[in-house]
Amino acid sequence: HLLLFLLFVGPFNCFASYSRATELFYSLNEGLPAGVLIGSLARDLRLPTAGGQRPAVPQPPLSFTLASRGLGGQYVQLDNRSGELHTSAVEIDREALCVESSGATVFGGADAASSSSSPSSESCLLLLDVLVLPQEYFRLVKVKIAIRDVNDNAPRFPVPHIRLSVPENAPVNTRLAIEHPALDPDVGTNSVQTYRLRDNYGVFTLDVEENESGERTPYLIVMGALDRETREEYVTVIVAEDGGTPPLVGSATLTIGISDINDNCPQFSDSQLNITLYGNSSLGTHVATVHAVDMDLGSNAQITYSYSQKVPQPSRDLFHLDETTGAITLSSKVDGDTPRLHRLIILGNGPGCIPAVITVLVTIIKVMMRPPEVVPRFIANEAEGVVYLKELEPINTPIAFFTIKDPDEKYKVSCYLDGDGPFRLSPYKPYNNEYLLETTKPLDYETQQLYEVSVVAWNSEGFHVSKVVKIQVLDDNDNSPVFSQQLIELSIEENNVPNAFLTKLHATDADSGERGQVSYFLGPDAPSYFALDKTTGVLTVSTQLDREEKEKYRYTVKAVDSGFPPREAIATVTITVLDKNDNSPRFINKDFSFFVPENFPGFGEIGVISVTDADAGQNGWVALSVLNGSDIFVIDTGKGVLRAKVSLDREQQSSYILWIEAVDGGDPALSSTAKITILLLDINDNPPLVLFPQSNMSYLLVLPSTLPGSPITEVYAVDKDTGMNAVIAYSIIGRRGPRPESFRIDPKTGNITLEESLMQNDYGLYRLLVKVSDHGYPEPLHSTVMVNLFVNDTVSNESYIESLLRKEPDISIEEKQPQISIEPTHKKIESASCMPTLVALSIISLGSIALVTGMGIYICLRKGKNHHRADENLEVQIPLNGRINLHMLEKKPMEISNI
Repeated sequence: HLLLFLLFVGPFNCFASYSRATELFYSLNEGLPAGVLIGSLARDLRLPTAGGQRPAVPQPPLSFTLASRGLGGQYVQLDNRSGELHTSAVEIDREALCVESSGATVFGGADAASSSSSPSSESCLLLLDVLVLPQEYFRLVKVKIAIRDVNDNAPRFPVPHIRLSVPENAPVNTRLAIEHPALDPDVGTNSVQTYRLRDNYGVFTLDVEENESGERTPYLIVMGALDRETREEYVTVIVAEDGGTPPLVGSATLTIGISDINDNCPQFSDSQLNITLYGNSSLGTHVATVHAVDMDLGSNAQITYSYSQKVPQPSRDLFHLDETTGAITLSSKVDGDTPRLHRLIILGNGPGCIPAVITVLVTIIKVMMRPPEVVPRFIANEAEGVVYLKELEPINTPIAFFTIKDPDEKYKVSCYLDGDGPFRLSPYKPYNNEYLLETTKPLDYETQQLYEVSVVAWNSEGFHVSKVVKIQVLDDNDNSPVFSQQLIELSIEENNVPNAFLTKLHATDADSGERGQVSYFLGPDAPSYFALDKTTGVLTVSTQLDREEKEKYRYTVKAVDSGFPPREAIATVTITVLDKNDNSPRFINKDFSFFVPENFPGFGEIGVISVTDADAGQNGWVALSVLNGSDIFVIDTGKGVLRAKVSLDREQQSSYILWIEAVDGGDPALSSTAKITILLLDINDNPPLVLFPQSNMSYLLVLPSTLPGSPITEVYAVDKDTGMNAVIAYSIIGRRGPRPESFRIDPKTGNITLEESLMQNDYGLYRLLVKVSDHGYPEPLHSTVMVNLFVNDTVSNESYIESLLRKEPDISIEEKQPQISIEPTHKKIESASCMPTLVALSIISLGSIALVTGMGIYICLRKGKNHHRADENLEVQIPLNGRINLHMLEKKPMEISNI
């Protein structure tokens, strides 16, 4: 039946749910923290809640559930009861969510693609489907959350350097688009709005154009005349700024290159050259070189040289003009028919230009004789007129033979060497016209690489002819590398980062080529955690250095060249590890204990606190201070001596626990603490204090019928000291009364008992002077108290008794030490007879000696190895930091010898 009911009602429920679908729209800024309220679904849907008016019929509570936890569900938290929607711990980044900027971007569950609202073109939506239960309130709520943009991104250029080319003839107001505009993920006014130049040089400005899609492109505008020959490049910074509050900016380097145009023509520096040429000059003789200059670049500056049409053909045939270099050489032999004056008009031609013009006047001087001839024959290696010699060649190394002769064989010809250098030209015997060119000292490539000398021959008529010889010195590996410093002193702080840079070694080698290339190596004494780059010479350390482990390092480094055989140089590296405050002060012990007698004088030395710090200098300086108890104790910062400002009383406090702090001088400072325990040793500085009887004027009624041995009263006293200083003995040192010997006091407990039966004539007042003494060392202390006993049946006249008590008692003091030992039982000791006392003492002494001897033999046989331990029955153990329990002492009296 239930199945049939669901099948019948189901379609109607679906129809009802669909008809009750609701849509809510919220908006919030991106980047909000967790817990920010987005909206209340119950309130906005106007649903009844627990806080509203109570309905007549109780209704089940509302329940809110996300239909699907898609991408949008991770950014929100929905309260299932209240329907409040809050931001979650996952921060919303609009730029990460909404990568599409051309329209509304939505994220949510299965229905995320639908949007019934009309968001702006820059909106970013999170779509959520929320189910509201129970059935009475069931509906499907579509929640749309618009994510508003905040200005959290600065403009950024895609490339750090932008290059733009502008022709130098660009007219004013020329616009050139900058192909790499800045990008800003933000939208609206938070995106890029303006551009500017930090330096416009007075000839540039920027403009921004916006296309239909809203993209802004910067344009460079030329505002003044440009001339590449004056300035060929402008470097500035382009800045992009968004419209946020406050605005954010981004920048890139903008290089504006001025491209060349052909706006300059060739020009000669002179308009005319005057040249003189001897008629006997040989073919190929250099006459002159013309040179024109064009300020343009590249093909715009290419210059060719040519003769003007005004130059006659004979002159063209006699002188050759190189159209590229402008060199003029003699191309045919001068004879008697050759004109003596030639006017050469030469044109400098540039592309699209009127040629530049220069005139070369060549005057030919007629010579009647032929010049001397110089004929070289090279011994050393020679190529194209250049002689190659190795450096360090020995002295008198031959270079070439020169034969000097006169073609006419009529004139005497002489010869000499012209030019600087370690060379000599000397006649080669026995020949008359042979000369030898040789070296006079070793050549050094590092001093000079090229020499140029001339062998000059002249005849008796003064006619000169020279032969130029170029000598190229070849390098040899004759120089070792040289360090700029032989001792390289470095320093580095300890706890450095791994692979920390130390220095860059530099060595030079005067040789050339591979011979001068230097490589760097560590010496064999260098620790393995130092590294030296072979090529760059960068010295690093691969691990952390600890000054406390090792403060100084010293090792060698080598610089080796690439010659054969290689040459090397050695330098020494010293590294000082600088201290850092990385070690806390360290106490010798974590716990110190000192035993001090009480009443120790103020500012006396209690003990020395030893502390060390492994650091150096200021970092290793340690200051000590008392953290607690500073009003009583003080510590010497330098020596660590602990003192008490006042005298200490064990009875007030038996021990002290201090905490001492050690702080070093580093920045920031490090510290450590130690526990100090001070135990006060007791001295006998307190006499026994009688607590009962409380007054010398008090009295006690003793009935005559009291039986012998009955306790009458007691004297109770305490001692604030400890140990033997607190062991109390009681004795009667004075008596007065009808028969004063009738009462006795127990030396241990202070109990006063009746010794004999009281008779009729024993009635009256008894006054007993009791001495209460401790067993302190070196001098026992004592107190006295008067015990008053009134023997009678009743107290009929108290005033009479009080008057007797006020009278000063006439009592003689008995100087007798109290006996705290086990005494034999006896009824009465006659004071008049001393013999029984002496006999008893002798027997006790002999018994004590025998007992001690027997116990000693027994202990030695049983515990021979532990002979240092004392018998617990013969010695009282006194704790140093404890208080004596007076009640326990009363119940368990200690056995003390009175010898």
